[in-house]
Amino acid sequence: MEVVRSEFVPDASLSREEMEDLQREIAETAVFADDLHVDPARICGDGDGPATDTDQTSLDAVGAGERDGTPADDPPLVAGVDQAFVDDHAVSAIVLLRDGEVVERVHAVEPAEIPYIPGLLSFREGTAILAAFDALEREPDIALVDGSGRIHFREAGIATHVGVTLDLPTVGVAKNLLCGTPRESLDRKLPQGARVAIEADADVETAEHGTRIGDAVQTRQFENSDRYVNPLIVSPGHRVSADTAADVVLACAAGYKLPEPTRLADQYADDVKSEVREELD
Repeated sequence: MEVVRSEFVPDASLSREEMEDLQREIAETAVFADDLHVDPARICGDGDGPATDTDQTSLDAVGAGERDGTPADDPPLVAGVDQAFVDDHAVSAIVLLRDGEVVERVHAVEPAEIPYIPGLLSFREGTAILAAFDALEREPDIALVDGSGRIHFREAGIATHVGVTLDLPTVGVAKNLLCGTPRESLDRKLPQGARVAIEADADVETAEHGTRIGDAVQTRQFENSDRYVNPLIVSPGHRVSADTAADVVLACAAGYKLPEPTRLADQYADDVKSEVREELD
């Protein structure tokens, strides 16, 4: 998949001020409304269950018919994107699913040229993510990215940065709240399927105070227990609305906290770490 807006390709040589200025430009370019070429209701399909390790080891069989020509009305291609680190290198893993079946997996490795800085994650990991997208044989219809989208100090988290650069519909799926204020307390047991709006506050410099910038989404919850699972922090990346972002994540949750695309990408990133370490040694 090729870069559409080369001016937004992450550049770790920029100063912090230049990076933040670029993020403001990205936020102005981003579309936080639905602009998808597929029916959101069909994303993640109606499969019989989560993809398994067997599915992942038979990619050639699954994808053979697709290479011969896939009908236009086939379910959407959904990418899960996650990152891992091997020493000072970022490993980006992408798992591509259609109707719950894994049809392609790729990874890319790039030096992490700057340390972790809150709010500037895409300049540390973005190069590896774009390299992994470039390695895909198929072009996804939407991507779920491990990290924030609009829920960001300048509304330009890693999911938004990648989505705008590729002009690809993206959803940010984060485990922790970077900024913004929930409309209701999250320090309680939310029922599975619940969502709580996250509003822009003083930490979000590019959005009007009170703007809904995403949701806390409860994809899984313990039953008959005092323990509780914390919600995911879900936000539009690009060309997706807040409502659709939450809908997609709930539709893709298959009995786990993480939606299947990012859960499988996380597993794949862990799987290739030893291989990458050998290559780097």
